Amino acid sequence: MKLKILVDNQALPGFKEEWGFSCLVEAKENVLFDTGASSKVLAFNAEKFGIKPRQISKVVLSHDHWDHTGGLDWVLQNSSVKVFVLNSFSNETKQRIEKKAELVEVSKPVKVSKGIFSTGKLSNSIDEQALALKAKEEVIALVGCSHPGLEKILKKVEEHGRIRAIIGGFHDFDKFEVLKGIDLVAATHCTEHKTEIQGLFPKAFTECSAGTEFEF
Repeated sequence: MKLKILVDNQALPGFKEEWGFSCLVEAKENVLFDTGASSKVLAFNAEKFGIKPRQISKVVLSHDHWDHTGGLDWVLQNSSVKVFVLNSFSNETKQRIEKKAELVEVSKPVKVSKGIFSTGKLSNSIDEQALALKAKEEVIALVGCSHPGLEKILKKVEEHGRIRAIIGGFHDFDKFEVLKGIDLVAATHCTEHKTEIQGLFPKAFTECSAGTEFEF
């Protein structure tokens, strides 16, 4: 299983940065998690990886914010794609998808693809879903902004096994003790306390930008 960061606030040389997040999961199927803030940047960075819309089978949107749904039009060029959104997404977003592709509304945990599972709707002030990725005996947590609380997300992902890695945006998360025992911590996008996390977990902390690739 490979994870390719397509959109992030910072970018490796040759890639474009943008406020937002998108990650491609390459497994039995290619599953795109979030789409960044614009089709322009998503398309540019995907092209750098040699990825085209027709190669993506499924899309999972973590939550209904512009910096995670803004690049939808790029992937919706593939009319055969299936898009998983929370049932609490706006009608505007749902209709935008239904006009061009298959819409799947999620409330409870659901299998997205072989080895790829949605946590289902987790709520705080903002509804959000994350992904639990099973690669061999390892479990990777892939998160958008973690608005419901990273500790709540990790508890749900742990139902699939020990979490080896977590990748994505942590927002204002500060209950750092829940990261103990995780081998790889790649905090991206909206994470407010990167410096503190790096200081507490120097061996696990990994820099991550658009253009970064992980293999599990």
